[in-house]
Amino acid sequence: MTDEDPDEGNNAKFVETAEASSQLGKESSYFDRERAQLSEMQAGAATVRDGEPFTFRSGAVYKGQWKNGVREGIGKQTWPDGASYFGQWVANKAQGMGRFLHSDGDIYIGQWQDNMASGCGKYYHKGSTTYEGSWKKDMQDGFGVETWGEGARYEGSFKEGQKEGFGIYYWTDGSKYEGAWRDNVIDGAGLYVASDGRTFKGQWSDSMIHGVGKYDWPGGRQYGGEYVSDQKHGFGVFRWPDGRKYEGYWKDGKQHGL
Repeated sequence: MTDEDPDEGNNAKFVETAEASSQLGKESSYFDRERAQLSEMQAGAATVRDGEPFTFRSGAVYKGQWKNGVREGIGKQTWPDGASYFGQWVANKAQGMGRFLHSDGDIYIGQWQDNMASGCGKYYHKGSTTYEGSWKKDMQDGFGVETWGEGARYEGSFKEGQKEGFGIYYWTDGSKYEGAWRDNVIDGAGLYVASDGRTFKGQWSDSMIHGVGKYDWPGGRQYGGEYVSDQKHGFGVFRWPDGRKYEGYWKDGKQHGL
């Protein structure tokens, strides 16, 4: 990096996305498989007793509480592929607190409504990713904390399964971003603090510096002005710690013009 060509370094860090909810939604197909037979049972087509295993035509096995031929209370249902739900049931639906174990090992523990994760809960992904926070209709929605196995972490707002609104992202090297998100990417106004002491405060788009902002380097160098896709581009002012200054236009990260 020369005085004439100051560089921001690697700002375009990889931002991991919300994979913790990738399996949720699939359990709805499990709960639907016995719907026809459950309707028959409500009409008195089968005799069931609390605590005795009952095998559905689908091969699923339910063991728990019943009320007038309806799953009601505490019970566990296991499907042929190994997936299972254990928890509260209301009117044949997963409702209240419960745990769903997916056939591939993913686990959700938390609140349910109408066979969907809704309320507060924690999702354990088989790849070590976890999400703990608010859910709505099987999607992360509201405040939550998502953590990856290697230590990266996001704390903030979600909407319909996507990082959306204000949030803080921590990288494993100690770098941090706090600010706006949209559709799972950094987008809007925010502050980035690198592990080596560099800071940027300003506008972002698609997880890149884009718009107007101010960049500071350790040692006193500073740039304030326009950026396009992580590059100084447009009008800006660069200051050196010895008092020198370049005020003018930039193109693709280089001084451009007088």
